[in-house]
Parts: sequence; structure tokens; C-alpha cells
Amino acid sequence: MSQNLLQKLPKVRGEYRQNALLKNWFDIETYAEILFKPADISDLQGFLKNCPAEICITILGAASNLIIRDNGVEGVVIRLGREFAKISVQEKFITVGAAALCGNVALQSKISALTGLEFLSGIPGSIGGAIAMNGGCYDSDMSQILVTALALDYQGNIHELKNSDFQFYYRGNKIAKNFIFVEAVLKGFESTFEAVSEKISELNRKREAAQPIRAKTGGSTFKNPDGDQKAWQLIDKAGFRAASIGDAQFSEKHCNFMINTGKARAKDLIDLGNKAKKAVQDGSGVDLEWEIKIIGKE
Repeated sequence: MSQNLLQKLPKVRGEYRQNALLKNWFDIETYAEILFKPADISDLQGFLKNCPAEICITILGAASNLIIRDNGVEGVVIRLGREFAKISVQEKFITVGAAALCGNVALQSKISALTGLEFLSGIPGSIGGAIAMNGGCYDSDMSQILVTALALDYQGNIHELKNSDFQFYYRGNKIAKNFIFVEAVLKGFESTFEAVSEKISELNRKREAAQPIRAKTGGSTFKNPDGDQKAWQLIDKAGFRAASIGDAQFSEKHCNFMINTGKARAKDLIDLGNKAKKAVQDGSGVDLEWEIKIIGKE
């Protein structure tokens, strides 16, 4: 089937790969029918302008907060490569490609003595994904530092989006599903190398003490609901701390994190998450919303 699909796709300067291996931070392997790595923005733009409308397109970042179903992903998976991971600094502004890892941007903010971006050291994954989900931690998120973003719509038109265009909310925004983010301008504030370095170290210490960061995990499973209760508290109350299905397990250290203790399948993780979700709904009346994104063929 992938060979037939490949024949329908436009010519590009980047790379197409059939039945390409996909791996996420849970360390679970699956496949993309076609993986496309564009050479640059214009290559991606040409692909989008000329790709037949009936072909399903999926954007994949660092796959840090993602479960990819065991049956793989149909259609074309777009993954931005090194050309989209550049970072540059001018005064208080950091221009970053969407494929740049958040941790690398935090490191650049330290080198440039710019404060306000330290929280990025605690976000696994890439800037594009962080924009799409308004990623954040420790009372900071992307809505506070994003100035503008460069994005393509699915017809290949380029857009420069202002912060106000996003209408950011907790772990999301109102426009991400319409765009592929390729670049962003972030704003910091003047500080010193030592102060920024110490803040990053402090946040990393807090994160390591509270989260299973050395396990095969995808980050927070569910969004915190409205109100005072946290998702982990509701999961704990429902009896799911350290609960497991196969090698998929809720972490004993932080029970809003699922981990792969061995050879878990995506189905194990999804079933475990849904089982906890139902238990919380039945016991506390709260309908938890997945924070981890689930993609692929059912």
C-alpha cells in the first residue's frame, strides 16, 4: 500500500521513507506508512501545496508526550529535521526552529543570560510541540514567552502569528490544529549567567525528586482538572498508584506518569490510562482529560 501512496506524493528535495520506524519516549516501536523529512521550509511548503487532499498528514515532533498505536500511522508522517532546529539570539529575543529541543533552548537562555525561559529545561520534547500544547511547568508556560510563530497551513500558505492569535489556555490553544509550526520568537529578560544557571538547576532538582524522569515515560498522562485537586491525587485516590497492565504501569513515584517497565505495548498504556480514567470518574465524578496525545490506526 505504501508504494501506491508514494506514487501519489509530490516530488520533494527532502526524504520519503516507506514503512519507517517510529519510536516514542515510552520506547515502543511502531511504523509510519510514509515518513517525510522536508529539506527546509520551502520544501515543506511545496509538499503541502501539491499533496492530494485525501492523504492523511500527521505532524510528529520529538514524540515525548505521545502514544503511537501499535498498528502504526496511515498516510504521511512529517518530521522536521536539523534544518528546523536552529537557535539564534538577538538582544532579548531567541529565534528557534520548531524542531529545537526545549532543553537546548533553556541552555541557550543560560548562555545568553536571559531569564524567563528556565522552565523549558523541564519540558521534554520540541518547541513546536510545546507551542501546540502550551507546554509548561512550575507556574510557567509557552504563552508567557512566545512573541510570534511562523506556521504553514495545510494548503502550504505561510502565516506569521502573534501571541494573541493563539488564545492560549491551560495545556492548549485554539489554533494549533490548523497549522504546522516551523519557527518561533521567544522573549527573555536580562539577567546573569549565574542566576539563570542556578534557577535551571533548582528546577531540575525539583523535577528529579518528584518525577520518574529516568524511566521510559511520556510525561503527565492527564491534565489537571479545574479546581484544587490535581490529577495525580485523583489517580492515587482511585487506587492506581503503581497499578499496571502488562509492562505498562502508573509510576509509584508520581502516579500521573505512566511508564514502560519492560516491553509494554501502546494498547497496554491506553487501556491502563482509560481504566484509571473510568475509576476516577466513578469514584470522584471527575472526567480526566488526556494530556498525552494518542495517534495511529486503531
